[in-house]
Amino acid sequence: MKTALLIIDIQNDYFDEGTMSLVGSVGASRNARLVLDKFRDESLPIVHIQHIATRPTATFFLPDTPGAEIHENVRPLEDEKVIVKHYPNSFRETELLDYLWANDITDLVICGMMTHMCVDSTTRAAKDFGFNITLIGDAGATRDQEINGQIVKADEVHNSFLAALSYFYATVKTTNQFLEEN
Repeated sequence: MKTALLIIDIQNDYFDEGTMSLVGSVGASRNARLVLDKFRDESLPIVHIQHIATRPTATFFLPDTPGAEIHENVRPLEDEKVIVKHYPNSFRETELLDYLWANDITDLVICGMMTHMCVDSTTRAAKDFGFNITLIGDAGATRDQEINGQIVKADEVHNSFLAALSYFYATVKTTNQFLEEN
């Protein structure tokens, strides 16, 4: 077994100064940093996923903007892999799968943003490709959602998606649980 850390879309637009701020993004990024530090300390593989918008109607993660940059709390080092994506699923039309296979990765530790979108779609795809997944629940964030005129609060969205993923797709842990066990 060989494990890699996958940090999804922890980018400036998801913070208070950004164009798509999330609930709890600062705390989530700090937890992601704790996990990142562990992987760095142990010289384990790290992959940063960066979303760059290509849709004409996109309002965030626009190319060549500060909002699209990876947040300073988890900024990649020069030797860490960065994969740019244009869809919620980090595997879609990217080199991610080939990179993981080429490096004999069997297990993924995933954290990032948004829980209900890119984290969800990437986690499900990773499982379908045969990876074992640990999802760090408190190292991710999302925002309020609306359906049929009802607002679903961010913490409910976040917890619902984590609960759904924990059934089959991933083992969901807190940052502290992960760090204490590994």
